[in-house]
Amino acid sequence: MTEAVKRAELVPAEADSVPYAVGCFLVTILLFAAMDTLIKFLSASYPVPQLMFVRSAVALLLVGGYTMARGGGLAALRTRRPWGHVWRAFAGLLSMGCFFYAFKHLPLAEVYVLSFAGPLFITALSGPLLGEAVGWRRWAAVLVGFGGVVVMAQPSTGAPVVPVLVGLCAALFYALAALAVRGLSRTETAASIVIYLLMTTTVVSGVLAVPVWIPPSATELGLMATVGALGAVAQVLMTQAFRRAPPSVVAPFEYTGMVWASLFGYLVFGDLPTVPVLAGAMVIIGSGLYILHRETMKDRRRGA
Repeated sequence: MTEAVKRAELVPAEADSVPYAVGCFLVTILLFAAMDTLIKFLSASYPVPQLMFVRSAVALLLVGGYTMARGGGLAALRTRRPWGHVWRAFAGLLSMGCFFYAFKHLPLAEVYVLSFAGPLFITALSGPLLGEAVGWRRWAAVLVGFGGVVVMAQPSTGAPVVPVLVGLCAALFYALAALAVRGLSRTETAASIVIYLLMTTTVVSGVLAVPVWIPPSATELGLMATVGALGAVAQVLMTQAFRRAPPSVVAPFEYTGMVWASLFGYLVFGDLPTVPVLAGAMVIIGSGLYILHRETMKDRRRGA
């Protein structure tokens, strides 16, 4: 989500329309939840690198075509900071791989709860990595939020610790990628940030997929392609949402993903969130909303 905010800042502003923006973002969250459900379904039969490759390749074709159609051309890919793109792309690659692994081994709702730790990591790391001031109230919210992760993970009851840790690593690498976007957005175009990421994930996952490739049926290949298409459309809609309304208005609707993850998890896999998962989710969501509130107050004081 932070990445979308920064990408939105690189394109010409349009007139604000909160209902339109919220509608785009709600559809974005639904598409991501549907994509994640397909990833979990396919991961039972296919290796993670193969799914990553097809998802990235399809998204690259669609986003690249969309960029060309809008008249961006190759000029949009010019960069002053190639190594910045390399770092951001590999952080994004590791985040994607870890999330795919977590989807394979955990219920959808549990992975979504872990993903909500991403904004907490962003807050915690923005000080040491970007030199941004983080007050004691937001530090307290971060600590409370990670307490929610501990509640969800139930470390004393024999829960699958490795998938939970991998899910947390996914949120950590997501945060590192988002922080990298903050730096890149000062000099780079939105198209270059997205396309270089997709190029990297396509090439690296393609290399990793070769030795473990399992020939898919036509139906399952279509489902893999659908994963990429859903991700590409969701990225475009998410960027549009942050172009048409302030991030502080749109961002809280990300937590509707928990509803879709619980619903799809039950309908497709028969999974229902446990009490500790729901309790941990409430703690993490509350912490995230408080951090968002503090960020909004800080922005208002700057604009005053």
